Amino acid sequence: MQEFDYVIVGGGSSGCTLAGRLSEDPAVSVALLEAGAGRGDSWLVNTPAAVVLMVPHSTNNWAFETVPQPGLNGRPGYQPRGKVLGGSSAINAMVYVRGHRSDYDHWAALGNTGWSFADVLPYFKKAECNHEIDNEWHGQNGPLHVSALQTDNPFQQHYLKAAAQAGYPVNTDFNGAEQEGVGLYQVTQLNGERWSAYRAYVQPHLGRRDNLHVETGALTQRILFEGKRAVGVEYRQGRQVKTLRARREVILSAGAFQSPQLLMLSGVGDAAELQQHGIPVLQHLPGVGQNLQDHPDFIFGYKSRDTNLLGFSLKGAVHGIRQMLRYRRERRGLIASNFAEGGGFLKTRPELDAPDIQLHFVIALVDNHARTLHGGHGLSCHVCLLRPKGRGTVTLKDRNPDSAPVIDPKFLEHPDDLATLVAGYKMTERLMKAPALSRFITEDPFTAQVKTDDDIRAVLRARTDTVYHPVGTCKMGTDAMAVVDPELRVHGLENLRVVDASIMPTLIGGNTNAPAIMIAEKAADLIRAARSTATSASRTTGPALQDA
Repeated sequence: MQEFDYVIVGGGSSGCTLAGRLSEDPAVSVALLEAGAGRGDSWLVNTPAAVVLMVPHSTNNWAFETVPQPGLNGRPGYQPRGKVLGGSSAINAMVYVRGHRSDYDHWAALGNTGWSFADVLPYFKKAECNHEIDNEWHGQNGPLHVSALQTDNPFQQHYLKAAAQAGYPVNTDFNGAEQEGVGLYQVTQLNGERWSAYRAYVQPHLGRRDNLHVETGALTQRILFEGKRAVGVEYRQGRQVKTLRARREVILSAGAFQSPQLLMLSGVGDAAELQQHGIPVLQHLPGVGQNLQDHPDFIFGYKSRDTNLLGFSLKGAVHGIRQMLRYRRERRGLIASNFAEGGGFLKTRPELDAPDIQLHFVIALVDNHARTLHGGHGLSCHVCLLRPKGRGTVTLKDRNPDSAPVIDPKFLEHPDDLATLVAGYKMTERLMKAPALSRFITEDPFTAQVKTDDDIRAVLRARTDTVYHPVGTCKMGTDAMAVVDPELRVHGLENLRVVDASIMPTLIGGNTNAPAIMIAEKAADLIRAARSTATSASRTTGPALQDA
């Protein structure tokens, strides 16, 4: 048994950020537990193009599946999540997007004091080291490197020209004053290499901070309590079951699927469900595992003969070898690509206050999360619904910590979601049929026969799935279904917080990695403030107790 001030469960984007920030204070000790065995700094992680080897497979990836989705013709969905130090920031497409300012103002309006856009912008800037943009919207001194892509791919300009031809505004900074428009994504990279939360917040301090302890291959089994006070965790490493004690706090940063799972395994959740699995109820919190939100996403895919696009051909293999050699020399070219090089935020109706669909333009033909491969070369464009009205759940399969959680995002079950995605389909199709892009297309294998709105609805139900942004299952708030308060403390319990994307009360309009890091940056200050208050209180009461 070992003892630390803070025990953090989950070495993903939020967990690494929090561990790095809390361990800045040499007076506190921090333990970080990661279930994945990887250190998060292998060539596989650091090389951006290697994302195609991780997302479709179980390499560094939990590779979850959902239950069959009625809204998707009964198909189960696929949910890749990072299983390595750095978490999903080590396997994602590295897109740096914060969301729309109205998302955070809405959180504050729901009663979450301190979470408006004005409140969270300083934490985005604190995390960021932007190599391209220096203005009031960006930070230049943070540990998370953000840069433009170094691929030099001509299809970036073809994409921007197509946007202009389709009548869409071009935006040079989705994280600036205005989100709407089509443009190229900035990415979490440095010198053409992936810059995960692990590389930003933990790796530089290993072996240098005696107060930072990291365990990998450590699957947490349950939270340990004394009464209603969290005092540690039990975890399995190999064949051994071990215990870590927490003097101050246990912090869950296991993500939107596994943070609620771990709460439920520890007796925190809806009492009736826990009793069904024979789990003694410690705290009845019916919101645990509810409120699951994710971006339902459809992908247009086309074949092409252009070898600037990723694919399989003899000519493409020669080009690929040249690109590998170039990457070794310069850290530039195709191997530096995140593949989702372009994007956009558009309104399906002009009267909307914020964009309601997002695009990801990919320099490859993507089918079934890259699990179904096609010969030749191609290009794709995702369109996802930013603020779906559908709400899903995460529940337990059984009381075994090794079992995957039961994930039900309820994609396209709300009729408004399908209607908005139909509009998004039409807007994206117009972009892809613009001359600047259509001249490269030789075949449309998925949507060539789609002509009517009924056809669109049918193909959406046949091919839509996640774009990897699950949130909300331990939502922040003060209502009966809230799991944590605005300081991220679990309602009804002591010394237990949740710090990850699961605390989002509503899904933000964009990619979720940068917000997960922001949440942890803010949480570090909340935890420091709580520690300072507790220390001051003990100093005040100490002499009084002695006098008594």
